Formats: sequence, C-alpha cells, structure tokens
Amino acid sequence: MTSTTAHRTAFSIAVTAVLACLTACMAPGPTEDDPVPGPEPLRAVERATGRAGSAWVRSTTVVGDELSLTAAGSLSWGDGLTGTLTLTYTGGTTADAMRRLGTTSMEARYLPEAYYAKMGDAFAARVGGRHWIKYVYADLEDLGDGAGAGFADRMRDTAPDEAVKLLLASDDVHKVGRETTRGRITTHWTGTVGGGTARTVDIWVDAQNLLVKKTERGRTETGGALSQTAYYSDYGVHVPVERPPAADTADFKELLKTADGS
Repeated sequence: MTSTTAHRTAFSIAVTAVLACLTACMAPGPTEDDPVPGPEPLRAVERATGRAGSAWVRSTTVVGDELSLTAAGSLSWGDGLTGTLTLTYTGGTTADAMRRLGTTSMEARYLPEAYYAKMGDAFAARVGGRHWIKYVYADLEDLGDGAGAGFADRMRDTAPDEAVKLLLASDDVHKVGRETTRGRITTHWTGTVGGGTARTVDIWVDAQNLLVKKTERGRTETGGALSQTAYYSDYGVHVPVERPPAADTADFKELLKTADGS
C-alpha cells in the first residue's frame, strides 16, 4: 500500500467513526418554527439542567450493525460544549475497522471551535507519529460530501437540557409517573420527537429537576435501528479541558490535503 493510500484509508475511517458516533448520539434539535407546547414542569427541568452547566455522563449507544459504543466522562454546556469523554468501540463494522487500525477506544476532547480525537499509537504510526486529530467544526461543514453538515449543532445537542428541549417541542409528551432510577425517586417523561426520523425520547428527573437518565429509540436516516441510554450525575462538576500539544496534533483538513496529493 502506498503512503497516500494508507493516509487516505486511515483518515476516511477516522472521520467516519467520529461522525457515526456523533450522528448516533445526537438527535436533531427543534427548529425555530417548531411549537413548544410542553408542560410547565418540563420547562422547570430545562431551566434547572441548563443552569447546572456541567455533569458526569455515561452512555451506551447502538446503531444497527454499524456501531456500538460506550462513552464516559464530563461535559460542560455553559458557554459552548466542552469536555472530555472516553469512547470505547464495542461492536459493529466501524469498531471492526477501528480495531484493524489498532484502536478500540478513543479519548475525545470537545472545545467550542473544534473536536480532538486521540487515536492511539498504532494509528499515530500511520499519520506521522501524531496521536491527536483536530476537527475544526467550520472545516467539517465544508466537506464536499456533506458528511460534516451540522456537526457543531449536533455537538451542542449532547447537553442534557437539549433532551428536554426536544420533549418541549413534542406534541405528545406526557408524564409516565414516579419510578426509582439508580436508587433515586424520579419522574418519568416520554414523547416522540421529529427530525429526519421519529424518535422516542424518555427522561427521568429527580426532585431537583435534574436529569438522572435519558433514553432514545428510533431509526437513523439510513434506516438502521438506534438506541441510546445515558446517565447524568455530579451536576456542577468542574470540567477542565486542555488542547492537546500542538506537536502531537494533526489538523484533519491539512491531512486530507496531504493524503490527496496532487
């Protein structure tokens, strides 16, 4: 395999894995024209969760035969989404492709203008020894095949208050009742949200109007089955995020230029 072909293969898999994860993990948010008929208790949940500003997140996501993964770490959503998650690929064709590159888990760092992915030693050996790939959101929006369209918006949708906004925009949201969730008394809400495909979103809220759990079920725009369960805890936690060392970071846009050569 030539150097150019190896680069192109590695970068293609890398961006596919990242975008597949984000597309799977994030439902499309309501548009400005969507009605917001939600009940007042949910509005209180949106305000409380939004004010909390940060939390620990643990989630499991399955997208048909393409991808299954777990995520764990902390996120802050006060002024743009920031945080660090460890993503572990547990199954699917994307996980198989990543495994062939020597990567089964990935550290992801989220900053307001870019997403950084640490791919591991085996992957770094294919890309000049640098372990981190930097994906600038604005650059991803300009990808020719449209794969990165809406990337930054989807990043913002990972915050737990966005799940509440989805339910507020639903015309069939309703309260299921009281349930015990991870040892805590919670109120369970459910609703169907729109977008490219309909999804069922459920949230469990504690006495402080903070999300304890969220689930999403539905299908992707390509027809694959989608499910995700996320748990939130330690609201208000400090979320320090540092940019990776510049000398150990490759810019995705520049790498594509190198891989394409002439």
